[in-house]
Amino acid sequence: MSDQNEKKLEIIGTLKEKSLLKQKVYDNTLESFCIVKDVLKNLSKEINTSLGGADSRIRLEYTDRSNFDAQIKVAGDILLFSMHSNIFQFDRDHPAWKTAYIQKNKNNAYSGIINIYNFLADSFRYSRFDDLGYLIARIFINHEKQYFVEGKRQMGMLFTNYGSEEISKQSLQLIISSAIQYALEFDLLVPPYDIVKIATVGQAEAKIQHSRVMTGKRLGFQFNSDDVLTSNPRET
Repeated sequence: MSDQNEKKLEIIGTLKEKSLLKQKVYDNTLESFCIVKDVLKNLSKEINTSLGGADSRIRLEYTDRSNFDAQIKVAGDILLFSMHSNIFQFDRDHPAWKTAYIQKNKNNAYSGIINIYNFLADSFRYSRFDDLGYLIARIFINHEKQYFVEGKRQMGMLFTNYGSEEISKQSLQLIISSAIQYALEFDLLVPPYDIVKIATVGQAEAKIQHSRVMTGKRLGFQFNSDDVLTSNPRET
């Protein structure tokens, strides 16, 4: 067999195996993201009904932004749910590689990702493009619909289910509820004085409060890798 034919067979083999695998991961992630949208929409209706005649400013507002983006406004916060259109493999230092589930089959390490970001609603309302948002959680879903979540330690989202439980509407409801509760308890801090003590005339003309102050819930404090709580998948 010629080298050219061997190369063609390699290409065909890769397309049949890895490319089909990634397509399956993509389909599962997109299906889950559609469920995320339904959960967000229904949750906003249910909570708004329970709020009754309360101040309209605390009512939830759901927005379907695109095929891969959806958001829910909760009082002064916005939670942005964003599905990445590409498929990823865990880097070699990721603890997921230590699980028996991935060690048994390395194809289980290919995942789609749904990110959950927390922004201030005023950042969008007043077009404060320098304001900060934070990734508070990300959901990994693979070709078998197995999933786990990495999230901020304060969320208390600890899932030890990778390789033993498929993603479901119920699990997504729990993740979303945890993310919303975390955002509500994650307060905006006063920016350090030295960051805002000087402003230019141009910034003053553009309104200092909208352009000079880069606002974020933890401005002046750094999120470190040890703030992240992984699912700590069990090794069985």
